[in-house]
Amino acid sequence: MNCVRLSVRARKASKASKASKASKASKASKASKEAEKLRSKKQDSLITVTDLRARASNAGEGRKMGVKSDRWIRRMALECGMIEPFEEKQVRAGISYGLSSYGYDFRIGRKFKIHEPAGAGVMDPKEFGHLNFRDFEGDVCEIPPGSYVLAQTVEYFRIPRDVITICTGKSTYARCGVYIHVTPFEPEWEGFATIAISNATPLPARIYAGEGIGQILFLGAEESCAVSYADKKGKYQAQKEITVAKGNG
Repeated sequence: MNCVRLSVRARKASKASKASKASKASKASKASKEAEKLRSKKQDSLITVTDLRARASNAGEGRKMGVKSDRWIRRMALECGMIEPFEEKQVRAGISYGLSSYGYDFRIGRKFKIHEPAGAGVMDPKEFGHLNFRDFEGDVCEIPPGSYVLAQTVEYFRIPRDVITICTGKSTYARCGVYIHVTPFEPEWEGFATIAISNATPLPARIYAGEGIGQILFLGAEESCAVSYADKKGKYQAQKEITVAKGNG
């Protein structure tokens, strides 16, 4: 009788043990499946975010307009030839030039066109026949009082399609009454920039070749433009020499 009871108890214990093991296995399997689902959801989420970022980048969406930093300027200059030649840091020999925190200080070359008025007349942006320039080449150029000169940058620029630049003067010259014209370098414009430098004083003013004359700020657009300077075949595209004002077009 005792053997029978023990046998029954043993069978019950065995069943309970098997049930317990089955329950634990079921719970472990369920937990494993839930963990797998969670990992899958996370992976799907990562893929979705990556995909959206890629699409936004390709479509030109999701970007904010802002001034480009020295990191971006350095990368674009070294990898894409945006500025050639390129100085990776400020060169402080004379009037400084080279990469700055949020811009690039550019230089002028040794060739100049000095404006010399030819008698009485009126300055007219639609009629350039009366403009009289004297060519000069040297390390130091003197601008006559109240006049201006045209110079050319040492650097050759290639502006990306989704970027526009603003060209400003340097404070060192501005404190002496010497100013450069504020102008944009348009999307996909390239070339040596012709810079107009004015002397607002009643005295001759000196400017120095091979040294800094102005700074360019690079503004990234929210999206690429529909028509770039290259698309419309701008009249100052790919200029290699000092270029005087051109007529219509």
